[in-house]
Amino acid sequence: MTSEPSATHGTDTAGFHERHRDAHSAVVLDPTLPDDAALIDSLRSDPTVTVVDTGAEQARTLAELLPTPGPEFTDEPRRWAYYPWRRTLVAVLGPRAYLRTRTDRNRDLITIAEQQHLSSLRIGIIGLSVGHAIAHTLAMQGLCGELRLADFDALELSNLNRVPATVFDLGVNKAAAAARRVAEIDPYLAVRVDDRGVTADSIDGFLEGLDVVVEECDSLDVKALVREAARRHRLPVVMATSDRGLVDVERFDTEPDRPVFHGLLGGLDAATLAGLDNKDKVPHVLRIIEGASLSPRAAASLVEVGQTLATWPQLAGDVLIGASAVAEAVRRIGLGERLPSGRVRVDMSTFMEELVDPRNRTAAPAEAHDPAPARARDAVHAVALAANQAPSGGNAQPWRIETGAGTVAIHLTPERTTLMDVNLRGSAVAVGAASFNARVAAAARGVLGDVHLTEHQTASPLTAVIDLDGAGADPDLAALYPLLESRETNRHRGTPTPLTDTITEALGNAAHREGARLVLLTDRTDLDAAGEVLSGADRIRYLTTRLHREMTSELRWPGDESPDTGIDVRSLELSPADFATLDILRRTEVMALLASWGVGSRLGSDTRDRIVNSSSLAVIIGSDPSLTGYAHGGAAAEAVWLTAQRHGLAVQPVSPVFLYAHDDADLHGLSPEFAGQLAELQDRFRHLTSVADGETQILALRLVTAPPASVRSRRRPLVHTAPGLS
Repeated sequence: MTSEPSATHGTDTAGFHERHRDAHSAVVLDPTLPDDAALIDSLRSDPTVTVVDTGAEQARTLAELLPTPGPEFTDEPRRWAYYPWRRTLVAVLGPRAYLRTRTDRNRDLITIAEQQHLSSLRIGIIGLSVGHAIAHTLAMQGLCGELRLADFDALELSNLNRVPATVFDLGVNKAAAAARRVAEIDPYLAVRVDDRGVTADSIDGFLEGLDVVVEECDSLDVKALVREAARRHRLPVVMATSDRGLVDVERFDTEPDRPVFHGLLGGLDAATLAGLDNKDKVPHVLRIIEGASLSPRAAASLVEVGQTLATWPQLAGDVLIGASAVAEAVRRIGLGERLPSGRVRVDMSTFMEELVDPRNRTAAPAEAHDPAPARARDAVHAVALAANQAPSGGNAQPWRIETGAGTVAIHLTPERTTLMDVNLRGSAVAVGAASFNARVAAAARGVLGDVHLTEHQTASPLTAVIDLDGAGADPDLAALYPLLESRETNRHRGTPTPLTDTITEALGNAAHREGARLVLLTDRTDLDAAGEVLSGADRIRYLTTRLHREMTSELRWPGDESPDTGIDVRSLELSPADFATLDILRRTEVMALLASWGVGSRLGSDTRDRIVNSSSLAVIIGSDPSLTGYAHGGAAAEAVWLTAQRHGLAVQPVSPVFLYAHDDADLHGLSPEFAGQLAELQDRFRHLTSVADGETQILALRLVTAPPASVRSRRRPLVHTAPGLS
């Protein structure tokens, strides 16, 4: 076990070397203790001792960790670790700082909190051939705070094909050699060595206080002995065999009545097995290792043991795979994750037969040919087509469009709603945008009549009916008609260019004409603040499982079913590298982990970067919280959108999660775990855009100078149409 600093070392280096001649643990010295400081000085001045001092480099590595370590780490006094078998004195960080720095690259595969818990586990390993690699792996991953190693045998040259030892360890007890390698990884890790192995008399003492037992010995009766004792102590037993990666788990901690070796010994106990000769043990060994499942080479070798082979063959690669599997089992047991009793094979030979050429997997979407736009048969059909081209959240198209002899009716369809569409307010915005498009087309065709918005008058929560039997003239609306065909969501990053007074006035007038007002954020400080708010909302959308699952379900790849809805991934304007990242971002289980860790700040960074590098963020503000009011707001948003494109601006809608929430209950329905954060973000955004009580935020539009979008969103074909006006 690691020596504790004390005043008993003295400064007699010759005597010190003699006392620790057979040591297998480092002697840790604390320079703040006078006697230890004197011994350190003596060792450093001893010409037979090698001194390795990388303390400054270790401290620098510690200081560069994220998040930045606190003073409990950075102010911790350094130590010196002396390794008697190497006659080497090494500078090391203090115990807390050392573990924090050494295991930092485990994150977030193992979190800091998990690492702290795992570093308290006490693991026993019996059999230190295969067990050497396991001890080494457990120590490297920081999966224990104490190791107990038992083996009576000494290392031989023939062991070095699979045991990660060296020629310097030949003749050394296997457990002691493993302990030395562990000490050279972590001088603070407590290691107890039993160089007599385990017996019926010693096994209970060896197991006392352990959390997990790893059994890797050769003797069948000892294997049974270990399991019988582990069952008495209610300890889980893990074993790895090298052929075809068999991993065996027996959860005696949760199943104290479980038969040892899953009952494969047929009721034989350790004492009975000890009385059998090797020949009589063979059938039992074969049942335990599942002889029928052995690889052909291993099975053939078994026949030759004692003839052309001295002993059972093993490969280092297989041993290391087993060590990795045991480490994963220990991690799961230590953290209370699911790990039942049973067996599994980690068979690399089989896996290698399943190689897949990555060139057959395309990171970026392939080109696809989109259908030509539908041609209008008559004025009514033209108006219906124009309405159908309106934007909607996630391109859900939450409407049903019906035509009559002189009308076009746009019905809100609740079955096409989304989670962010709180109480159908977003759908009402879409219906309003569709009604605006219909008015534009009607004005261009010279058939513009009145528009009627009604709530719950039919089977639909909201209906917009456009009369086409008039001869209303509206040149301003009609002038927008050519833009309907080219209106697009443009997600290019683009270039921020200042808005002229002419553009600013035109955008404001477009919103005002539809009964809304427009807030234009153009100041860099305001855009920075908006970027922080909207990126925070996007982070919550990623980290809330339901919202994330819905967001990713909206994505459409060339060849996907239902290409007429959702968001074509080509329209995201991503680079090949970004598409590779998207493969991670759309994995809900990954987002769930980030949420559980309380991290994921970079998830909204793309949104923040886009907002900050915009010409402006245009926010449409309404004055009526009813569905009708949101529909009027949707008409205003579409008017601003078309006007912006008319003046050469690219437009990208931005819909934060909180956009259509009116109260805490709405926010809680969106994301129970992040409702408080959403409320704060919503308040900040309303303050930034000067929203008064009773006003609503309809939509935010990012404005920038950019090339045309790579692809436009498709629409469902019109249904429920009838012949109209010619």
